[in-house]
Amino acid sequence: MKFLAIATGLATAAALAACSPSAQNETAEAANAVGADVSATTANAADDVDAATDDALGSAEASIDRAGENIERGAERSGDALSNAADDASRATGEALTDAGNAMKR
Repeated sequence: MKFLAIATGLATAAALAACSPSAQNETAEAANAVGADVSATTANAADDVDAATDDALGSAEASIDRAGENIERGAERSGDALSNAADDASRATGEALTDAGNAMKR
């Protein structure tokens, strides 16, 4: 982009040297308009890149949040399953001890 602007400026300068003052003014005005267009286009492109980056980062953040929530739910379910299994094992052990005690009484 800069190369194009520099090349345009050099070509404009060469053309100005060979032209009348009126033509030189018109050429300078045209070069200024081109420079302003290049500047505006560059600014718009930078804004577009910034907006796309913000969107991508927002999407990544939301994905990470969802993954964290899924991990938390999975951990809670695993904890509940382990707690239930421990309760079942405790109950079964108590029943086995009761059965063993009853068998010894006979």
